[in-house]
Amino acid sequence: MDDNEISPYITMTKVRSGEKLQIEQKYVKIREGQNKVMAVSYQAPIYEIIELERFFENFPPSEKIKFNIGGTGSVGVNFRGIIEGGQKNFSKNIDHKIILLEEYKCPKKDEYTIPKRSSRFVPKVNQKSK
Repeated sequence: MDDNEISPYITMTKVRSGEKLQIEQKYVKIREGQNKVMAVSYQAPIYEIIELERFFENFPPSEKIKFNIGGTGSVGVNFRGIIEGGQKNFSKNIDHKIILLEEYKCPKKDEYTIPKRSSRFVPKVNQKSK
């Protein structure tokens, strides 16, 4: 593969362990949902779906992964879960899963706020005696 070519694979890498999974782009459709949630629709042969399920087995929601489409550069995302695809009119060898991912970003300095005091509790030391 030439340096200028785009790879036919999407690579997902677990941030903590470094474990990688490559899936072929020809089986994938990506759409953006609400609240920065990305739905990765994956219709592939069952043996590849099983590999996907093993990769995300015991993987907690909100865990960070790196998502790289065709070797163009990694984007950090939070894993939100895997759900069954709606279509079930496939041959016996094809299955459909939807991977839910959410973009993550580090908050900017000005996005940090000092929390408002919500309690009216006053310690005894500061209370005035009547």
